[in-house]
Amino acid sequence: MDMNRRHFFRVSGAGLVGSSLVALGFSPTSALAQTRNFKLARTTETRSTCPYCSVSCGIVMYTLGDKAKNVKPSIIHIEGDPDHPVNRGSLCPKGAGVMDMIQSKDRVKFPQVREAGSNEWKRLSWDEALTRVATHMKADRDANLIKTNDKGVTVNRWNTTGLLISSASSNESGYLSVKIARGLGLVTLDTQARI
Repeated sequence: MDMNRRHFFRVSGAGLVGSSLVALGFSPTSALAQTRNFKLARTTETRSTCPYCSVSCGIVMYTLGDKAKNVKPSIIHIEGDPDHPVNRGSLCPKGAGVMDMIQSKDRVKFPQVREAGSNEWKRLSWDEALTRVATHMKADRDANLIKTNDKGVTVNRWNTTGLLISSASSNESGYLSVKIARGLGLVTLDTQARI
């Protein structure tokens, strides 16, 4: 850059005025350099398991709410659990998207039924839903249980109903689910992980 004497004094003078203003406290950076509160500072930390597959990665959910009686807490952040032995803090893309699933407007939060011939879903209470499922299962088992095979050997097979077991449940819960299903005579069992 070619600079003459007059141009040199202009640049030096502008630099001197600018640095003097900064020294006097007229710096725009001091207004911007304020501390912000950490967004997870007032949250409640809850450890859970990712609901998607059989890997059962650990997740940490952070909820915000003052725990008052009528205040519903909301989940504001989810991340992998660094203390979990399976994933050690990392999450796959599906696990990282758990927040979107939880906050989806299309998420089903209560039992519903669509009666035969109807186009609309009707909301049920949990007691009604469980009673309805148990009634249908009992009627189907009573009608379709195969007690013996061709040779007269007792088999107690119930081939018309299947059970889908959650892969995100613990070993104990999965063991009990299989024991109950086999005790009822169910032959068709699978886990959510294969879907």
